Amino acid sequence: MNSGFTDVLLLLAIAVVLVWGFRRVKLPAILAYLTAGIIAGPDVTGWIQDPDEYHFVAELGVVLLLFSLGLEFSLPKMIAMRRLVFGLGLGQVVICTVLFAGLAFLFTNDWAAAFVIGGVLALSSTAVVIKQLGESAQLTSKRGQITVATLLFQDIAVVPFLIVIPLLAATAGESSIWLNLAIAMGKGAGVVVVLMAIGKWVLPHIFKEIARLRTDELFVLATLLVALVAGGLTHLFGLSMALGAFLAGMMLGESKYKHQLEADIRPFRDILMGLFFITVGMQLDLTVFIENLHWIVLGVLVVGTIKALVVRWLAVRMGERSEDSWGAGLMLFQMGEFGFVLVTLALTYALLPNAIASILVGIGVLGMALTPLVIQRCSPIVKTVLKLVGAASSNANDQDLLAPKDEHTKVLILGFGRVGQTVSRFLEQEGIEHLAIDHDTRRVQEALAGGAKVFFGDAGRRDILKAVHAEEVELIIISFAEDERALDALRAIRSLNDHAEVIVRSRDDSKLKAMMEAGATQVVPDTLEASLMLVSQILSRTGVPIRRILSRLDHARRSHYGELHGFYPGESTNMDPERIDKLQFLHAVQIPENAYAAGRSLRDLGLQDINCMIRSVRRGEHDIKEVDGDFTLEKDDVLLLSGGPRAIEAAESYLLNG
Repeated sequence: MNSGFTDVLLLLAIAVVLVWGFRRVKLPAILAYLTAGIIAGPDVTGWIQDPDEYHFVAELGVVLLLFSLGLEFSLPKMIAMRRLVFGLGLGQVVICTVLFAGLAFLFTNDWAAAFVIGGVLALSSTAVVIKQLGESAQLTSKRGQITVATLLFQDIAVVPFLIVIPLLAATAGESSIWLNLAIAMGKGAGVVVVLMAIGKWVLPHIFKEIARLRTDELFVLATLLVALVAGGLTHLFGLSMALGAFLAGMMLGESKYKHQLEADIRPFRDILMGLFFITVGMQLDLTVFIENLHWIVLGVLVVGTIKALVVRWLAVRMGERSEDSWGAGLMLFQMGEFGFVLVTLALTYALLPNAIASILVGIGVLGMALTPLVIQRCSPIVKTVLKLVGAASSNANDQDLLAPKDEHTKVLILGFGRVGQTVSRFLEQEGIEHLAIDHDTRRVQEALAGGAKVFFGDAGRRDILKAVHAEEVELIIISFAEDERALDALRAIRSLNDHAEVIVRSRDDSKLKAMMEAGATQVVPDTLEASLMLVSQILSRTGVPIRRILSRLDHARRSHYGELHGFYPGESTNMDPERIDKLQFLHAVQIPENAYAAGRSLRDLGLQDINCMIRSVRRGEHDIKEVDGDFTLEKDDVLLLSGGPRAIEAAESYLLNG
């Protein structure tokens, strides 16, 4: 008992220190957990002699990871992107699995082990790649869309791998494999039917009653119970617990409780997943790793090259540009977190020797460590590759979304929350050039997709402010909800620019004196009325006549702040079930070629029937602010929708699939 407690305490201490250190140098937390496992494992300090003691708790982490994946699984989005998802994604997984399995068979002479290795290496890291794309604001670029579509299918492909690997261990002959696979598919279909029936007719009533009680701990307990019961049900049928958790998440992903479920489950998922990766690190045979380091480095290079070539070949044949295809291929070069899951599963069923498992883990660790650097330097690497292969680079390369498009910005907005977005709308109406900075990845992605002038960055850093030429800007708005962050940004601004007028939003007057001493020109209080006051100050300093300002403010008040309703949600947005129905969101939806709405008029679509309105339509480089019922949508149009969260989701599904 005491020994176990001490072991856990040491693990937590190592994990905390390493995660802090790795994040300081911009490396993924997954690598910190793997390193913690290596240090605590039998080959280094020997604190943990038997990693299997933690197997059950680690498996819970995998269950919650798959549950979260199911919650985020959007069937309408997948169907709308089916050309890339089921064309490029399917092709990449199948071709890479076959190629890697063929190479592995040359070394192992065992088709079961070769298949596992092929599947492990074919998958890429959804967690690391999506996070890095978000931080560099490349998710809206074409290469980012190709990458996301491929990762989406890879996540789906995990499910059949979870089914097949236990069967490979349980069967000896080929006929037995197919028979057992058919039986497993039958069991899986039965479980899906049962879970879907429960999800449609039972769970909504349960969660409705729980939400009515407004008891947070009961909601969390119910969420954990649903995930674990679903996992236990599939385990009872001889399938993976992770498969059941994925189905449960997918089942609840269409409910109005999706956002709250995701928020509740995230802390447990992250902690338990951290423990899972620690146990993976414990299983790494350090002697084998060091002795085969040259093979591991060669493996990363070979795997990355094959993946890049396959993705590039498939994408070009699907009509994508060569540079975008190379970029997506480079971003997907690494082995993913689900690869570690499959390696652990294969070890459990004795399909892989420990030595090969250690080499695979080494390939995964090294690949993930290099991923942030590769994604950050993707464009220069692509240009170098194009020169080497003799291809001319297109002049229409995607712009680096971290760089401002207009170096002569007149107004700079720091913070693109609700107040910052309100300011941006009024400036846009007056045709005043402005730029916003925000550090919320999701909000930046949503805003960029909707055509807003915003990019990702920490506004309190001098290098970020220099990148947007803050030293030359005439007027700067600080709209953070946190006064301390506003003070940090204010000090950074004044160290670069002592002549600009700086208007600061503050919740109250507790920091007013400090802000004025730090260089604020004016401090404005919060709420929607405060937003209007802030706008009046901004417009007056940009030369707009006072009559026009008063007219606009009067119109906003007379319309009950109608134009101020709707905002781009971020990760920090409160998604409480009792509050979510009162929110008004803005959400950008792109119309793919095969979407239901393509070629139809707005009158035929009738979005007003689902309480959703179209704020604007972006077609190419043009923003169309006013559209009538005769306006016909075309492929690649981007609609900026306004409405409640559920209305937005219903409208997106309807536009994409009818």
